[in-house]
Amino acid sequence: MNKQQLLFYILELEGTFVFAMSGATASKQHGLDLFGIIAIAFIVACGGGIIRDVCIGSIPPAGLKNWYYLVTSTVASGITIALYSFIQRLKHPVLFFDAIGLSIFAVTGAQKALLYSQNAEVAILLGTTTAVGGGLLRDVLLKRIPVILRKEIYASAAVVACIIVVLGNHFKWISSGWVSIIAVSTCFLLRILSLRYKWHLNFFFTKKSNH
Repeated sequence: MNKQQLLFYILELEGTFVFAMSGATASKQHGLDLFGIIAIAFIVACGGGIIRDVCIGSIPPAGLKNWYYLVTSTVASGITIALYSFIQRLKHPVLFFDAIGLSIFAVTGAQKALLYSQNAEVAILLGTTTAVGGGLLRDVLLKRIPVILRKEIYASAAVVACIIVVLGNHFKWISSGWVSIIAVSTCFLLRILSLRYKWHLNFFFTKKSNH
């Protein structure tokens, strides 16, 4: 396994862990039982990656084939349940964990598409799908309006991260590790700042029309 593949797997497991915490926290808030919490956590953590793998022909998908994805999401669920009272003290814990998972999976999704010799457009589309797919499934199962259908900077932040990965892979000005760090950080900051300052895609257009 080369350095790029090792970095990919590390990021994938980190994304799996935080997305599973996002799903487990949301499930706990909705009063689901232990099985429901673990199931939703796994779906959130691996749903987007499974869709991506099916699209690029990586069959069976890594989320189903490799046991450590299930173990990682289950451990994250257990930690969430054990530390739920502490997690609840965080302001909007689901949004925080979701922003981290979104950022990491946008990067790993685009990277895996490129590893499978897909072009830039496919890498951006599947990177975005990897990032938002699990959250979309979570919201549907918990009967919430999916985040990507709300007036928020969510999928667009993932698109920006994917574009950074694609450009970094094309120009190779810096190492893949630094490209990943820049892409993850950019996506996370865009998501968090948009929540903090209530930015959305028509924000500037709305301001302009009010003048």
